[in-house]
Amino acid sequence: MFFASDNGLGASDKVMRAIVEANAGPRLGYGRDDATRQVEQRLSALFEREVGVYMVITGSAANGLALSTLTPPWGIVLCHDESHVMEDECCGPEFFTGGAKLVGIPGAGAKISAAALERTLKKLPRRVPHNAPAHALSITQSTEYGLTYSVDEVEALAGIAKAHDLAVHMDGARFANAVARLGCSPAEITWRAGVDVLSFGTTKGGGLACEAIVFFDPARGADMVRRRMRGGHLLSKHRFLAAQMDAFLDGGHWLELARHANAAASRLAAGLKAVPGVRVPFTPEANGVFPILPLHVEAALKAAGAVFYPWSDRSLPDGVTVGPDEVIVRLITSFATTNEDVDRFVATAAAAATK
Repeated sequence: MFFASDNGLGASDKVMRAIVEANAGPRLGYGRDDATRQVEQRLSALFEREVGVYMVITGSAANGLALSTLTPPWGIVLCHDESHVMEDECCGPEFFTGGAKLVGIPGAGAKISAAALERTLKKLPRRVPHNAPAHALSITQSTEYGLTYSVDEVEALAGIAKAHDLAVHMDGARFANAVARLGCSPAEITWRAGVDVLSFGTTKGGGLACEAIVFFDPARGADMVRRRMRGGHLLSKHRFLAAQMDAFLDGGHWLELARHANAAASRLAAGLKAVPGVRVPFTPEANGVFPILPLHVEAALKAAGAVFYPWSDRSLPDGVTVGPDEVIVRLITSFATTNEDVDRFVATAAAAATK
């Protein structure tokens, strides 16, 4: 019953085999290998246009480096106030951008609404040279509460951003889960909707340690070749990144893994909704479930060996609150989650709730 994070599971068997195969024989380093070229071609085909691709080990590096190309050090990046770039990367974006300011926007489910973005932009002071100007918008797909932005929502946000001369970044650590749930093409939910650069994640979805910064206008990311090197994120044995990304993409493996994780989350949410005293404020749209549990149910689950984390209640829907005898928790499913894991968790919660 491991629901702490999709980072806690290993890599898929297909990805691991590809890494082992990449270990045979010498290859040119620093991304000059054939596998890297193949990944670049695969991603261009996937997004239905030529893209600029730069692989790194972590999502935090992908986000920080991507944002460093969209804003000067004196700029502002708008994002949700509970987004990963805001709360979980130890000022990494500020480090890579040389000091650009992150400004958070609240919203239920960790989603930024078009109206909230408009309000924030109108309120930003614009005294030159005293105030920092907004240069970029960063949205998370899927969000920190397991919700997705639809194509229409991305288009609306990107339209507002472009009207104010802002570039658009998408943190896609769980991009696969969002695409699998939405049933749209990767192109539809990114560049066709107005996204300029995507942090394309594999690590949470079944990779070992590999993320790709994808520029939908390769010229926009032309200096990334030096930014990545200067930032210490160009691997000499780059083929091990390329091998896992290639396997992740091959034959739609990335979506197969995401669909499994999403289905497990839906099964988990449906089961918990039937447990007396348990509330599930958000219907999962990716691989995360965020139930509000009675404290005695939480204790029983932990005593039975379940692993999960408490979560923030700041972005709950209007009118939903966590009582003094309750706790909101985060349950993350993965490509390795089994129905047995899910059903045992629900059964344990149900037994505790009815005592």
